[in-house]
Amino acid sequence: MWGTLGQGSELLRTRLEGRWRRLSSPFLQRFRMFGERNRLFYDRRMEFAPTERVTLGIEWELALVDPTSGDLTGRANEIIAEVDNARVVGEFLTNTIELVTDVHHTVGDAVQDLRDLRAQFAAAAAKSGVAAIGVGTHPFADWKLQTVTPAERYMRVADRARDWGRQLSIWGVHVHVGIPSKDSVIPTMHALLANYSWLLAMSVSSPYWDGQDTGFASHRTMLFQQLPTGGLPPVLETWADYERTLEGMLHGEVVLDAHELRWDVRPAPHFGTLEVRIADGLPSLFDIGANAAFTQCVVEESLRAIDEGRQPMRLPDWAVRENKFRAARWGFDTKFIISADGRQEGGRESLARRIDELMPIARDLACEGELVAALAIVENTPADRQRASMRTGGKVGMIDSLRAEMLR
Repeated sequence: MWGTLGQGSELLRTRLEGRWRRLSSPFLQRFRMFGERNRLFYDRRMEFAPTERVTLGIEWELALVDPTSGDLTGRANEIIAEVDNARVVGEFLTNTIELVTDVHHTVGDAVQDLRDLRAQFAAAAAKSGVAAIGVGTHPFADWKLQTVTPAERYMRVADRARDWGRQLSIWGVHVHVGIPSKDSVIPTMHALLANYSWLLAMSVSSPYWDGQDTGFASHRTMLFQQLPTGGLPPVLETWADYERTLEGMLHGEVVLDAHELRWDVRPAPHFGTLEVRIADGLPSLFDIGANAAFTQCVVEESLRAIDEGRQPMRLPDWAVRENKFRAARWGFDTKFIISADGRQEGGRESLARRIDELMPIARDLACEGELVAALAIVENTPADRQRASMRTGGKVGMIDSLRAEMLR
């Protein structure tokens, strides 16, 4: 997560912010935090960084595993030191590595960036006798044995949330998309939430937890929303609503800075982006490309509606929440709510319709191939593939299959 990076975070944040500024003009005032923990003040001059439209960056969290047993291993610091690349970083737990792309105009370029980072990471991991998998949850590892990265913000989560926080042995894929104006942020956030069902269903990859099939396609989704600042964002109507909400949360000591808002879709004012954090950890670049393309196209669709004076796509809060649950529970094997009056459409049929609607935008953004790839995923999601490999190869066989996918 760009806002909550582990080891080497300040160096990486400086470099990434520099790259966003090269694609846009310099941003103004960032959040200022003064004094002691109990003396929090919010600078109302905070601005949303000017950023080139629908540029994007991707963050891919990977779980480190022992190649023989398939169990998690907390050797992130060792791998980070071996790779020696400021865009290969640690995360909340020491069993996690995150690959962070540069800023790109196309999904294809961002995926190629991840491919290059993956090669560097894989070489270092192999040298250290470590492997990695892309999943939302590990199928059988004991979360109680995992260790928290000794960074202040992570230790604060573990201390405040105790076991509810420590059990978050979970992984995701996050996509940042550039928004040219802060006035477009909240309407576009609503559009992304209206597309939550498809963004999650095509990425579900966490059916197992503690050695058991949970019955959910995305158990990670249900785990992550237990944090007080996790899950769906509050209902906001304008950028001023966001500022007032954040100001209240800062004064109420709910968060110490905006990076601690762990919403499924959240503004990242310092980058001038919306960060979409819906997807489970994904096993392959093929899956990541499809998810990123769908995300970028939805953002551009929303911005075009705003440009034309139209209301971007939106669903009521109750429908978004229900769609989130249905996608987490069943993936595409369900119906999604597609209108405020409760009209429903089958998961697969609705995705095919959305891809048809987004295809002209995908052509303009040069991501047609990645968007169409979602149609292949719909019949065989990462969760489907995990369950199939568990049936044929057992726990270790499933880990081996996931390892192969990560390198494909």
